[in-house]
Amino acid sequence: MSEINIAAAIEAILFANGASVEAARIAQTLEISEKQAVEAAEKLMEEYSAAGRGITIIRLDDAFQMVSAKAYAAQIRTVMDLRRNTPLSQAALEVLAVVAYNQPVTKAFVEQVRGVDCSGVLGSLTAKGLVEEKGRLELPGRPLLYGTTENFLRCFNLQSLDDLPPLPEEEKKE
Repeated sequence: MSEINIAAAIEAILFANGASVEAARIAQTLEISEKQAVEAAEKLMEEYSAAGRGITIIRLDDAFQMVSAKAYAAQIRTVMDLRRNTPLSQAALEVLAVVAYNQPVTKAFVEQVRGVDCSGVLGSLTAKGLVEEKGRLELPGRPLLYGTTENFLRCFNLQSLDDLPPLPEEEKKE
């Protein structure tokens, strides 16, 4: 497959899928190496960015997704008649930070760190798609484990959890 056809195929796959598509899946589908798929997708990202289009391609860990450009969020919201999401509360941001930096975590761990009940906040973050259940801990009662989602990465404009800023204690140790 020629380079132009690879780029066009990736563009079509991302557009048609709507959600993110892992580079390995793109490579498998196009019968190319994962490295070639990543390079072609990143080249497409650059082309979309340089052209100043209304859509762009973002990277989420090892996956890529076609999304609308942030510059047109107001117009998109208007045409789709969407209401602006309510901002996260201080408690929600705290719980989200605890989960993001320590995942997978139990509700009890988050409550121990924060010192207050967080059932409602975890439920709210789960409903917003920022946190999800990642399994169960092999302890009596088998408590749920929570972790962040791909939507969390998208909302906070992160490619991966490695892009989270370092914690203050970590900065002092280095």
